Amino acid sequence: MVNHAVHVAGGAIQRFHPSPGAEAALVCFPHAGGAANYYRPFSAALRPDIDVLAVQYPGRQNRWAEPLAGTVDQLVDDSVEALGPWAGRPLALFGHSMGAVVAYEVARRLTASGSQPVTLVVSGSRGRDDGRTREVHLRDDDGLMAEIRWLGGTDMRVLEDPEMRSLLLPTLRADYRAVETYRHADGPRLSCPVLALAGDSDPVASPAEMRDWADRTSAQFDLISFSGGHFYLTDHSAAVASVVSDHVRALTR
Repeated sequence: MVNHAVHVAGGAIQRFHPSPGAEAALVCFPHAGGAANYYRPFSAALRPDIDVLAVQYPGRQNRWAEPLAGTVDQLVDDSVEALGPWAGRPLALFGHSMGAVVAYEVARRLTASGSQPVTLVVSGSRGRDDGRTREVHLRDDDGLMAEIRWLGGTDMRVLEDPEMRSLLLPTLRADYRAVETYRHADGPRLSCPVLALAGDSDPVASPAEMRDWADRTSAQFDLISFSGGHFYLTDHSAAVASVVSDHVRALTR
């Protein structure tokens, strides 16, 4: 039986609006430097039709005392273990930016173990490793902050506070190290549908670049774009929630 407590597996799964009667659960993976709370509005918009399980990576918020993960593989290991209580329940996976990479690798892991997800929804992440910059995690603090400022989506006033900066920058650096040292390993393509969501002016992953996710699945692939940059999701949370809800419900009815 699934444990319906909000905090499960040491707090690795956060359920802000538990919906145990939902036909499917949507597992949400945060971006670099992000935390489970980013998906609280998403969870509110999707309840009660979809039960949102927001992944909390180690080293932040309620897991602040745990060591930060250094690789995508470690994030995947942690996430798969945390999802154990939901084994056998229909799961859809959603990831934004770095979270898309983690969600994809979790989907591969679950599929290999015989628990194929209902669908994979990826956002703000290129579907192909094209050798672009992998040195952000090697920059000094000012260089790292410049990258965050360029992407937008972060209140820079938070990082202007020395105490907050000392807490947040190590997390950002560890996440960038994880995603920048990630290399895609050859293997079977996913056999679940993939839905790609993109901001039409995203400098990191344009709609055209996100079409490469079609190569990661042997099933249906769809792409939907929204106005905005890398964090278009923040401005269009309700619209994105509606698209994801329709997509997941169509696959689980």
